[in-house]
Amino acid sequence: MKKDASKIIIALILFCIAFIVDFKNELINNIIYIISYLIVGLEVLKEAIENIAKGEVFDENFLMSIATIGAFAIGEFPEAVCVMLFYQVGELFQSYAVDKSRKSISTLMDIRPDFANVERNRKIEKVSPNNVNIGEIIVVKPGEKIPLDGCVIEGKSSLDTKALTGEALPRDITIGEEALSGCINLNGVIKIKVTKKYGESTVSKILDLVENASSKKSKSENFITKFAHYYTPTVVIIAVFLAILPPLIIKNATFSDWLYRALSFLVVSCPCALVISIPLSFFGGIGGASKIGILVKGSNYLEQLAKTEIMVFDKTGTLTQGVFEVQKVEAIDISQEELLKITAYSENYSNHPISLSVKKTYNKEIDEKQIVKTEEISGQGIIAKIGEQDVLVGNEKLMDENKIKYTKSNDVGTILYVAINRKFAGYIVIADKIKEDSEKTIKSLKQENIKQTIMLTGDKKAVGESVAKKLGLDKVYTELLPDEKVEKVESLLKEKSKKGKLAFVGDGINDAPVLAISDIGIAMGGLGSDAAIEAADVVLMTDEPSKIVSAIKLSKKTMRIVRENIVFAISIKVLVLILSAFGISTMWEAVFADVGVSVLAAINALRALRVSIRK
Repeated sequence: MKKDASKIIIALILFCIAFIVDFKNELINNIIYIISYLIVGLEVLKEAIENIAKGEVFDENFLMSIATIGAFAIGEFPEAVCVMLFYQVGELFQSYAVDKSRKSISTLMDIRPDFANVERNRKIEKVSPNNVNIGEIIVVKPGEKIPLDGCVIEGKSSLDTKALTGEALPRDITIGEEALSGCINLNGVIKIKVTKKYGESTVSKILDLVENASSKKSKSENFITKFAHYYTPTVVIIAVFLAILPPLIIKNATFSDWLYRALSFLVVSCPCALVISIPLSFFGGIGGASKIGILVKGSNYLEQLAKTEIMVFDKTGTLTQGVFEVQKVEAIDISQEELLKITAYSENYSNHPISLSVKKTYNKEIDEKQIVKTEEISGQGIIAKIGEQDVLVGNEKLMDENKIKYTKSNDVGTILYVAINRKFAGYIVIADKIKEDSEKTIKSLKQENIKQTIMLTGDKKAVGESVAKKLGLDKVYTELLPDEKVEKVESLLKEKSKKGKLAFVGDGINDAPVLAISDIGIAMGGLGSDAAIEAADVVLMTDEPSKIVSAIKLSKKTMRIVRENIVFAISIKVLVLILSAFGISTMWEAVFADVGVSVLAAINALRALRVSIRK
């Protein structure tokens, strides 16, 4: 880029000398003009000749070469140089815009690890991540990137996950927890047992996803490519007729005058503004999304997001946390703490998620000596003897079978009724907790003109309807098996308008078939999930549903910029093309209509890279 700028500066100085200084000899001025022209235009001429040899005739190099050589032919030396000079200035600005967009994404995605410290034969070897096998132990020091996915087996630390998730807050990690490649170790040495080869690791898949996003073109990009394919030869033919026919038909019309108009027409006709700015807008949109932890697999999906009419959600792990937690402890004639303790002791030997949630809430060491016996009754609960107390913990059926008089709970969730020495002692409500920003997400989606918000779940009717009511969803379908979810989405696809799109949001593991058949599959909390990255079109790298709203706003912003560039570029070009044909505008206006519009459109396209998603 510096080399191009130097050429432009030298050519500009020579142009100013020839334009300002009167050498009393027109030949000297013209020679300086030609030298100035060749400094900035020689590459364009060579490119045009090479492309003609390949059969690629009608491109911007050809148009600029014909227009400027024609200007020289009719004695318009200053304008010929000026057209090429300003064309190169425009190319420099465009290169800067594209380079800035690429650098922004490459800086953001600078998560590719350079090396891995592997423990081999009691020594640390520094090797390429590609050469590390599953099961080997890697050592990650403070300040280093985690090179491969694995499980922490020694040490604890805080990780900077910003490059993956867009989250500034560090994540604490300790023994037994998963460590993902691409994160930066902030403090403390940790040892990680590798669980995936580099090619299958999170960092590798994300890099591949972002790098290949531009290969999936949107309808707008395909339209512009097709438009340029037919548009350029058409305007060249019109320019030829413009130069030849009027002097033959119109009285007193001169060939040089109409040739000048035709050359101006050619300069204006170059479709650079559209060909460069539209893909750049989408590239910027994908980059802006990556900054906030939203990975879009292609500009076609970014375009489709803006047309979303129906948003369908899975419940568990998407709108709810997917983790059972004790929501309520209702004790009768004993303290809540004592009821929780008796229940935790009774559930001690069970690994059921319900049992684990009770023990997690109790959060104290269990003295197993006090557990005399426990017996699990299938479909009912547990009968236990804790010390001198006979305990029943389970559902209504267990209470009824043992003829315990109890107060039925109307709470939504899994209810554990507890009886001590055949006397009802209370109940514990366990439920999947709704995510903090789920309600706000549904409200914001409606503000974004999403016509329907729907939830599909395999959970019980009472639980599903309770969650849907709290969140303000339009519809909920409960007690669905995986194949029934697919059927339901297929029927919902028929409800949208012809141009509208249906997006499905799931956890990317259990919902892979539904993600695949939807217009847009969005994997929620897909960090490290192979199924999410494979099945979805959009991957949200955190568990925040509100990122869906950000993705839709960003897609709409990108599409606004694309439309602005199309309307702006075509309007200015059509206007100046008409003015050039009638001889009202000169090559100076033609240069603005080509180079100026291209630069302004490219600069406008860069707005898509900014993460700000205000309306």
